[in-house]
Amino acid sequence: MPIRQLSETVINQIAAGEVIERPASVVKELVENALDAGASHIEIATSGGGLTLIRVTDDGSGIPENELPLAIGRHCTSKLSDDIHDIRSLGFRGEALPSIGSVGRLTLRSRPPGASEGAEIRVDGGKIAGPRPAAANRGTLVEVRDLFFATPARLKFMKGERAEASAISDVVKRIAIAFPAVRFTLSGPDRTTLDLPATGDGANGQKARIAQVLGFDFPENALSIEAMREGVSLTGQVSIPSYTRANALQQYAYVNGRPVRDKLIAGAIRGAFADVLPRDRHAVTALFLALDPATVDVNVHPAKADVRFRDPGLIRGLIIGSIREVLAASGIRPATTGAAAMMSAFRPGPTSYGHAGPANGHRSFHAGFRAAAPAGFDLSHSPSRPLEPVSAERAFGEAVQAAFDTGPLASADARAGATAVAPELLSMPLGAARAQVHQNYIVAQTEDSLVIVDQHAAHERLVYEALKQALASRPVPSQMLLLPEIVDLPEDDAERLAMHSETLKRFGLGVERFGPGAVAVRETPSMLGETDVQALVRDLADEIAEHDTTDTLKERLDAIAATMACHGSVRSGRQLKADEMNALLRQMEATPGSGTCNHGRPTYIELKLADIERLFGRR
Repeated sequence: MPIRQLSETVINQIAAGEVIERPASVVKELVENALDAGASHIEIATSGGGLTLIRVTDDGSGIPENELPLAIGRHCTSKLSDDIHDIRSLGFRGEALPSIGSVGRLTLRSRPPGASEGAEIRVDGGKIAGPRPAAANRGTLVEVRDLFFATPARLKFMKGERAEASAISDVVKRIAIAFPAVRFTLSGPDRTTLDLPATGDGANGQKARIAQVLGFDFPENALSIEAMREGVSLTGQVSIPSYTRANALQQYAYVNGRPVRDKLIAGAIRGAFADVLPRDRHAVTALFLALDPATVDVNVHPAKADVRFRDPGLIRGLIIGSIREVLAASGIRPATTGAAAMMSAFRPGPTSYGHAGPANGHRSFHAGFRAAAPAGFDLSHSPSRPLEPVSAERAFGEAVQAAFDTGPLASADARAGATAVAPELLSMPLGAARAQVHQNYIVAQTEDSLVIVDQHAAHERLVYEALKQALASRPVPSQMLLLPEIVDLPEDDAERLAMHSETLKRFGLGVERFGPGAVAVRETPSMLGETDVQALVRDLADEIAEHDTTDTLKERLDAIAATMACHGSVRSGRQLKADEMNALLRQMEATPGSGTCNHGRPTYIELKLADIERLFGRR
């Protein structure tokens, strides 16, 4: 077959295969266009999960009638100068509208400010009609019907209506976080209406919008980040270790205001929380990176969800370092959701009134109760016999009541053998230890709450942090191999390992070049014992090639330290004295990350006095 030029419609359909993956992709492109046009209110309406209808209306700058044909042409845009490295808008490729029009029925209606009337243009499976005059409000309305009708094969790969509607909601929320000064409304017969009122610019507006999207309990369980390194700014919020989710869908990242799903950023977040979260739990984050547009490439993929940084090591180090710094500075802090779960566990169930049997019908007394009845208590007046009128003097007289008197009750502290607690201990975050129950849980009291501590989990974290600090403060002890281990590698990997040899030496791994395409390992960390040197070196080479770091070795050493801490900490079942319990509480308050153990489980739960009073119906 001879080489020939493809038709414009086929070209657009090929482009649509990358740009328009599903209805959520259409919503993303149209909402980004509205934001680039300066809209302050964006309304999105969908039907059939977006396959039947998508309508996006904005109050932005609009498009003049004479520019409508250009708006639906490929690679026509008002957002990009001749410098491809200076991209400051969300859209810039000029592919979205022609791609949508090639696979669906597109209507574009717009009226710029000052125009007496609007105009519209239609694209039906690549066939253009218009432009022509049309009644329109200020701004732009884009309507897409019967998405993928021109490419039926793509329809077979669509998920159900509910899944597509959910994907659209996620896209709108992800974009809305970055633009708190814009109101977003998402509605339709296939969904519950989502209305996100504008919260204003600035840090407070940003936090309010994050709360709208992530839930109003997130700010109570979040830490603010504000860091700068070599011209790169990082701001946002991350959840405390005890506030997690089962997946990473609530991890939001932005680069110069652009929502991205970048593996480097996701990996950095995972690395920052590696010591404090279980493997199957994920932090909740909203992070904003701001840097020179020339140092980041957003033109990696037509969907613009992936980016490439000129210095990935700088970005990764900034994210990991900043998150770990705020986690360390936050002190000890439980998630507010822990108290809610605890209250749910304590809350009594419904009372049943349909009891059968003589006892439940109050016809007779249990034999044990008869035997234990105090002197003077007349069983002849029990409910099992007909009641006789009793005078007030007889019922409440001192002689009768004295039969039930067992003497003065001892206080709870006296019964537990506890002494008076110093007021300064009650003012501490974890308060004063009052008791140990089941030889594993410490019950402590603060001025306004009750604290329950898992002694083994808490001490495990304390020992682990001490071991990590010891590893960081001096070189890791190493063991000399009787015979050097020769590892064959590609030349580039061998060179990268040689460049990081000083860092590896600090972690107890002695690596040096051994001719072209090989390295010799002469020492390994003593903590690792017998290890697969070949696999370790290859893993390190892969990580250095991808992230320019040697975290793999550090993570293995940390894992050994975690195991040592688990076996070297206070065991469950050990009875502690009051002084030991209080000492453990004070150490927890002084140790960063002590709110969770090495495995990510909480070390303590706090129940506020107000919550306790609610349990007993006092509030």
